[in-house]
Amino acid sequence: MRDYVVKRVLRSFLVLFGLSLAVFALLSISGDPATIMLPPEAPMSEVISLRTALGFDQPLHIQYLKFLARAVRGEFGNSWQYGLPAINLVLEFFPATFQLALAALLFALVVGIPLGVVSAIREGSLIDALGLSLGVVGRAMPSFWLGIMLILVFAVNLKVLPTSGKGELRHLVLPAITLSTAFLAQIVLLVRSGMLDVLREDYIRTARAKGLQPYTINMRHAFRNTLIPVVTMVGLTFGRLLGGSVITESVFSWPGVGRLAVQAVSARDFPLVQASVVVFALWIVLANLIVDLLYAFLDPRIRYG
Repeated sequence: MRDYVVKRVLRSFLVLFGLSLAVFALLSISGDPATIMLPPEAPMSEVISLRTALGFDQPLHIQYLKFLARAVRGEFGNSWQYGLPAINLVLEFFPATFQLALAALLFALVVGIPLGVVSAIREGSLIDALGLSLGVVGRAMPSFWLGIMLILVFAVNLKVLPTSGKGELRHLVLPAITLSTAFLAQIVLLVRSGMLDVLREDYIRTARAKGLQPYTINMRHAFRNTLIPVVTMVGLTFGRLLGGSVITESVFSWPGVGRLAVQAVSARDFPLVQASVVVFALWIVLANLIVDLLYAFLDPRIRYG
């Protein structure tokens, strides 16, 4: 177990290294930030002076090594927009993004898992048709369009929920539903498919022949064996929910890292973009590691070598 964890951690560092290289390369080819930070009429001498002060006059490999050395220490420099340490800004906005992603995840699990289970148990029924329809429509529906429609219906017309912002619990309802819809649809389809496969297994027929209660067969035997793919999706999707919150936060003016990153990209605020991406990457890598370690608890047949 310990050797497996060490290997996974080392692989995670390799992933973070590759990501940092990709982010640095993409930002480097996006343009000269000195010309963006100064007004168009600024003389070339000021542009050159600012470029030197920021270190962009040095070779790219030197710039990257310096960036990597600072990133290992958690230092990304000051945001060019706000004049504050970029990592502090990201950590300040991160709780709002985490809150939104967690609410979306819980909503998707609370609604999606029971609907998927019932759809499988009552295959061919009306509720099964409802679950399949939700799965197909939910995956195909653009989140920005859904967010706008929810605002028009529940905020503008019915006036029961706020249109944007963060404060009370009701401010979280529409953004969480919007962010969770695609994941909820995946959960319904995955649980339904997994339950149907397990319910057709020989040991399930044997359990029925022995006279076991339907609840015991469906939940203790069938549902438990569908948990591994569900846990895998939850771990991978929670990281994507954090990254996917960019659109939802923009639609609802939710003060999170996603909205902050959009503003940073628009202004080519390199330190803030780099800090945002690294924090997101760290979270996704950690989520994947936790999922791997949970496998052994869900399926005793899995052993780590």
